[in-house]
Amino acid sequence: MNPRDVEPRLLRGFVAVAEELHFTRAAARLYVAQQALSRDVRRLEATLAATLFVRTTRAVELTADGHRLLPLARRVLRAHEELTGAFGAGAAAGAAPRPLLVDLNTDGPGTARTVLERARELAPDCELMARFESGLTHAAAEVAAGRLDVAFGYADGLDPVLLAPLAQRPVRYEPLAVLLPEGHPLAAGESVPLDALAGETVYAGAGNPRTLEWTGLARELFTGRGILMAPPAPVAMGMDEFRRVMVKTGNPVLATVGFLQMPGCVKLPLTDPVPLSPLSMVWRKGFGHPGLDALQAAADGLAAERGWLVPPDGSWLPAPLTHGPGGG
Repeated sequence: MNPRDVEPRLLRGFVAVAEELHFTRAAARLYVAQQALSRDVRRLEATLAATLFVRTTRAVELTADGHRLLPLARRVLRAHEELTGAFGAGAAAGAAPRPLLVDLNTDGPGTARTVLERARELAPDCELMARFESGLTHAAAEVAAGRLDVAFGYADGLDPVLLAPLAQRPVRYEPLAVLLPEGHPLAAGESVPLDALAGETVYAGAGNPRTLEWTGLARELFTGRGILMAPPAPVAMGMDEFRRVMVKTGNPVLATVGFLQMPGCVKLPLTDPVPLSPLSMVWRKGFGHPGLDALQAAADGLAAERGWLVPPDGSWLPAPLTHGPGGG
């Protein structure tokens, strides 16, 4: 076979193994048998007359030819996705689209979950599978690498280099809230004025490399109001651990109004002014999938019905970033 005739499937398998450096994980990601994936990689190596991986019983590593192929393969696959999206070749042939992997950030109610559920109603034949990556900085890198398809979060707070290969669509100006341990002096009211947080130490993911965009938004909100940023803490995996650490430290936590309500905690909206987080949906530029179309239609419909993209009078929004979220 001539390299000009390489099938996108073979390149897709190569990229998955190159990114996972593990055949079993790569096969699971592609929903194929490991033996089939290994066979495809060998076929690609034979076509290119190149060894792409060094395989041992303990590790898989890219060779020099593998490193050389990886950016080329990604470009070819992006072009193929754009072609498929433009002409619907898969739909025309009657083939069902592969599952769409959608990161909702957290496993609970909220805007992203609402959009996903509406999209499932609009496209019942598409498999839209939820993921929970906790932080758009991390999820956006996964989208760019092809390990996720769609993610939600504060896209304007991403480093421009990370955002460059992604398309984004505004979804909602999300009102912010604060999570307080029961018994906290501010937990007795129906809302918390921003000025009431002066002197408080509020957790907003500082030190977590997955959530740089969220910490940047919080830093801008806290500046000039006497609100202190809680120092880095070990990243809690799962809501039970998150709640335990929160109650142990006693620090309020910056959240959105749609964040999960947790036992032992009180969630109250912030006011005076109402701070907003611009929530967007992001995906790879040129990527096409009927599930993505359904998500965009769902987001548009919900925004129109519920006024999601109309900021309340007197609300606070972060300034558009001209630098990465860790900058000045």
